[in-house]
Amino acid sequence: MANELMLKYGCNPNQKPARIFMENGGPLPVKILNGRPGYINFMDAFNSWQLVRELKAACGLPAAASFKHVSPAGAALGVELSDTVKKICFVDDLELSPLASAYAAARGADRMSSYGDFAALSDVCDEQTALVLKREVSDGVIAPGYTEKALEILRSKRKGTYNIIQIDPDYRPEPVEHKDVFGVTFEQGRNEAVIGPELLVNIVTKNHEIPDEAKRDLILSLITLKYTQSNSVCYVQDGRTIGVGAGQQSRIHCTRLAGNKADNWLLRQHPKVMGLPFVADIRRPDRDNTIDVYISEDSADVLAEGVWQNFFTVKPEPLTREEKRDWLNRQTGVSLGSDAFFPFGDNIERAHRSGVSYIAQPGGSIRDDNVIETCDQYGIAMAFTGLRLFHH
Repeated sequence: MANELMLKYGCNPNQKPARIFMENGGPLPVKILNGRPGYINFMDAFNSWQLVRELKAACGLPAAASFKHVSPAGAALGVELSDTVKKICFVDDLELSPLASAYAAARGADRMSSYGDFAALSDVCDEQTALVLKREVSDGVIAPGYTEKALEILRSKRKGTYNIIQIDPDYRPEPVEHKDVFGVTFEQGRNEAVIGPELLVNIVTKNHEIPDEAKRDLILSLITLKYTQSNSVCYVQDGRTIGVGAGQQSRIHCTRLAGNKADNWLLRQHPKVMGLPFVADIRRPDRDNTIDVYISEDSADVLAEGVWQNFFTVKPEPLTREEKRDWLNRQTGVSLGSDAFFPFGDNIERAHRSGVSYIAQPGGSIRDDNVIETCDQYGIAMAFTGLRLFHH
């Protein structure tokens, strides 16, 4: 492996020179098997690889992530997908391995944000996963290896320029890390906190029942938050993120942003959405955007006379505000993690509106009693982890 890779430019075309290298002069832990990854590609690749590696170690299942601008748009474990989820993720026509299921779910969690993503896989990329990747608009992928058939499929993507990175799964970075900002070098110990079920034993609400699957989902949310730009909140259901709110200045804005994304995911399962009569040749991005507009308050725009013919074979019935609220009110069993404490109960109120039944957060606010009381009002079980997960 090389000990230095020159990049076309940094974050922006005017930022030159740009490279990645090992300060100790040793070899880089990655090989470029295809394409020419850039600065942001590598930032996404290294952050997403850490996330899926830790998910696999914590949960014992293949894991995948879909990254954009150094935060996950989605992350998921290799659990079997229901027929409904397969249809929502547009993979109901494919045979799926556990790893392919993980990427399909990670990609499908927030399809608008995942457009042009960088994918990370915890395991060797197989043919089924490569076929899922091939059909999506994506910048590249990082994995510990690729089967011969998977490489053949991926190398044909984007007219042969698709970025394929192989990482040494045994690589471990130094325990102290450095970062330069404005010519000043920062130094800190790496965040080596291990996230597992032991963080969920301090349940502070009246409801003490957190089932095993919910514990798995809370662990998934916390590991996802460990590699999400703070402030951040993450909603999870059935082994997959359904809403990630990243980089907000206030906790409630994180909760609202992630909650709106979770609502979008839940509403995509509404019978009216599942039955939308799309024209046969609609492009995948156009279909995804149309679904989002149909679900939103602006659905009248896509159903306006002279517009709907671009997307549908017949004009569909609108999804009313009352129908959406009724559908969301039926949802339960969603898990939520927060990278820092909730300062007010309004976050719980918002989470409850998206079907949250289980919460993991550090605790430590002077208003913890108000947050706990709000959880008790809705029968939500909440654990204080004592672990803050800021990531910058």
